[in-house]
Amino acid sequence: MAIEDKLKTALDESRLLILGAQILFGFQFDAVFQELFSGIPATSRYVHCAGLVMLLVSVGLMIAPCMFHQIVFAGQSRPDAIRMAGVLTGASLLPFTLGLGAAAFVIFEQLFSRSIGIAAGVSFTAIALGLLYGLGLAFRQGRKKSMAQEQTGAGTPLKSKIEQMLTESRVIIPGAQALLGFQLIAVLTKAFNELPPVFKYVHCVALAAIALSVLLLMTPAALHRIGFQGEDDPKFFEIGSRLIVAGTIPLAVGIASDVSVVFFKAIDSESIAMASGFASLALLLGLWLGYPWLVARRFAPSRRAAG
Repeated sequence: MAIEDKLKTALDESRLLILGAQILFGFQFDAVFQELFSGIPATSRYVHCAGLVMLLVSVGLMIAPCMFHQIVFAGQSRPDAIRMAGVLTGASLLPFTLGLGAAAFVIFEQLFSRSIGIAAGVSFTAIALGLLYGLGLAFRQGRKKSMAQEQTGAGTPLKSKIEQMLTESRVIIPGAQALLGFQLIAVLTKAFNELPPVFKYVHCVALAAIALSVLLLMTPAALHRIGFQGEDDPKFFEIGSRLIVAGTIPLAVGIASDVSVVFFKAIDSESIAMASGFASLALLLGLWLGYPWLVARRFAPSRRAAG
């Protein structure tokens, strides 16, 4: 299989995996606004927040390969891009399973009892680890193919670069759309109306940021069809890549802002809520932009030599 096809497959797999994480992530946000959430034990609310953090990390890791491909490798299909996608996607599955277990604990405890909630959380986590990690390790082939035998990807066709860029947009946008839907629905709930004014404003900032992110991520597809009539053009690739990278900035702002709202609703501490929001923003921007740019600086000489 050509290296371009391998990278596209890796991105398609990330798109497949992220759907489940995003749906669960949306539940973690939405749950705190439900009428019965305030009645669950305080420790369960802490578990819920921990689950939210785990899913935040998971979604961040699943989106990160797209940023590495655009920022570090400038859209080129390289063996290192495939390796990085595998490492980050593999790492994302552990916090995803922990977030799934936390969500199962909260729900089953509410329905039955704490002991059943614990059993359900542990069971969900164990099953997820077995399926997501266990099967892969069990069928993993022992042979190690030398990366020197792979294509360098120095001359990645423009068609492949554009296909991969649009695939990366599809990896990111479903989560932004789902979060935008949550934000719109939350405004109409009784629980939202009970928030202090400052957190209502924070939520409005988050809503505007996510809406901007969705528009930025939708623009490459519209631009390709309307502005370039579906033709592959280097200028379109350059503009589209910048739009996708730019779209992750308001996405990080929107996610982090609503993380602070969720923490305030769950813990009723303004300082902890604000700290959690800033920490989430730093984590996402560092993972999606900061670290890739640092790595890109290291790769710059070899990338210029490859052309």
